[in-house]
Amino acid sequence: MATETLTLGKALNVGLRKALENDPKVVIMGEDVGKLGGVFRITDGLQKDFGDQRVIDTPLAESGIIGTAVGLAIRGYRPVCEIQFDGFVYPAYDQIVSQVAKMHYRSRGKLNIPMVIRIPFGGGIGAVEHHSESPEAYFAHTAGLKVVSCASPQDAYVMIQQAIASDDPIVFLEPKRRYWEKGQVDLDAPLSEAYPLHAARVARPGRDVTLLAYGPMVRTCLDAATAAAEDGRDLEVIDLRTLSPLDLGVVYESVRRTGRAVVVHEAPSNVGLGAEIAARITEECFYSLESPVLRVAGFDTPYPAARVEEEYLPDLDRVLDAVDRSFGW
Repeated sequence: MATETLTLGKALNVGLRKALENDPKVVIMGEDVGKLGGVFRITDGLQKDFGDQRVIDTPLAESGIIGTAVGLAIRGYRPVCEIQFDGFVYPAYDQIVSQVAKMHYRSRGKLNIPMVIRIPFGGGIGAVEHHSESPEAYFAHTAGLKVVSCASPQDAYVMIQQAIASDDPIVFLEPKRRYWEKGQVDLDAPLSEAYPLHAARVARPGRDVTLLAYGPMVRTCLDAATAAAEDGRDLEVIDLRTLSPLDLGVVYESVRRTGRAVVVHEAPSNVGLGAEIAARITEECFYSLESPVLRVAGFDTPYPAARVEEEYLPDLDRVLDAVDRSFGW
């Protein structure tokens, strides 16, 4: 078993490399993904090794990137589009919602759109305006799209390959503030035996409260669980991993044991993923709940200036406060 310690960003790079090696129909395209290797260097070295016909530097035109990828996908290619920053995806929103998400349905199943739209998302890096958005709810709400988010180097390495191999269009959300965090990655595990792409996973078992998170907030919840253990509370952390379709079987099983649930995400709480998850838990686990399902989220404001972003982002203290409130009912 070839296990290496990699950053999440490097794990994505290695996963993309493996996808390019395994299938000549895989192409990567986006702004500065080639010669520069991407703003976060996720595609570093790939154009050098695979050429500029497979790792393509595009114009600064997100709608053009996605529109071109739709044509490539229809012709049998597997395009992987990088949206340089989360806040830049909106010019491509019409293409994603009107073309990418609808083509399979519109063609009555005759056409597949096997493409991946990679989006570094979330805050925490001190960036300027339009560089720290959390647009996941827009895409999770759109029928015809699948939406996933990795939270660890191992998942990053495996999930990007699984997404590229899928025949469905997938929005692949990468927690940019976690790009430099390290973890063990098994480079030899067969993809066929990997944990399913559209499945949630228990990241830390516990018995008192269920914490639900995805992407960058998984680490925050794990840190909160470690801190809570010092006070004798045993928090279970579930990494949702897939936002559309939601995999809630493991969530229901957990909540029926703990009786309490807290959903954590960076996006604003209003009509966010937390609201949908809370509603479904309430419908399925009502008689097991000891308190209402609580949400810890970003505030319902535009993302603030970098100097005050830590006041906006959910952190360990806000998560632990929600846990305390859950026990207060």
